[in-house]
Amino acid sequence: MTVLLIGSGVVGSQIANILVEQGTPPVILDYSPQPEALADNVDASKVTVVRGDIMNPFDLTRAMQNHEITSIIHTAAYPMLTVGAQANPYAAVQINVVGTLNVLEAARTFGIERVVIVSSGVLTGQMAGGGDDGDAAKEEAFPRPTTFYAATKQAAESLGVNYAKWCNIDLRAVRYAAIAGPWRGAGGGEPSNTFRSLVQQAVDTGAVNVPARSLEWVYSKDAAMGTVLALQSENLTDRIFNIGSGVMSDGEDMATAFTTAMPDVAVRVQETTLPPELQPRTQALDLSRSRAQLGYDPQYDLAGAVADFAGWYRKQKK
Repeated sequence: MTVLLIGSGVVGSQIANILVEQGTPPVILDYSPQPEALADNVDASKVTVVRGDIMNPFDLTRAMQNHEITSIIHTAAYPMLTVGAQANPYAAVQINVVGTLNVLEAARTFGIERVVIVSSGVLTGQMAGGGDDGDAAKEEAFPRPTTFYAATKQAAESLGVNYAKWCNIDLRAVRYAAIAGPWRGAGGGEPSNTFRSLVQQAVDTGAVNVPARSLEWVYSKDAAMGTVLALQSENLTDRIFNIGSGVMSDGEDMATAFTTAMPDVAVRVQETTLPPELQPRTQALDLSRSRAQLGYDPQYDLAGAVADFAGWYRKQKK
């Protein structure tokens, strides 16, 4: 089995590391490879990195032909996720929707049987509607995304499910909670970059102000393992799986996590005002389907994520 891993950022680099450790190193397709950042998380000598753009079908074609690809994990997305899509909706739709369409069409053309695409837990929060008592004959029966990013993820899932139904592609989609994880390169969403800044601040200054917002975090290593499980699991009865921690954490929970992981750091909760598109979800992702069908079991609670990231960052500083 040769996996084409599209994107090698916060989670993609961890997916690559798991596949290398399993003895099935992937071929990485990336629009703008970051070899030094990638090497922090995986033995870069054991992966093949190809510069390519999912907006160019010929880049996908060359990668599949030259490396005899048998399956795909597609993690690429428009930078800064919700924030980026709100600022530049046209570009976000191109990358997140049309780019995913190109990946699915390439898989159909080359007979790639199994594809995993990355979706988002925002689809459980950034939604409105679903009225009219669910009567499909009425206009407001179906919920609609309230942000451009959520709209792109709903569209990508819908495209994937239909490619599975009509084109014989074994499609699986994974919906991530807010990602936290070790990464020094560019990319990632607003939560990922915020978490990185908090850990760096705590290590560098011995003090940290954590925001009072409420989020469900998932550590990048758990997200990566959930994604690999989605790729490798057999006899699934469903196609879309939540990959999170299953726990909502507010500012006080974040403060407790930092105090537990870094007892010598002074921690303070700071009130923040979020833009409307970043208003938090009110409940955590339900992991029961992922646990039952994928065997997914997150290994990092919030304190464990802080401790692991801080250890990684101290090592990088040296």
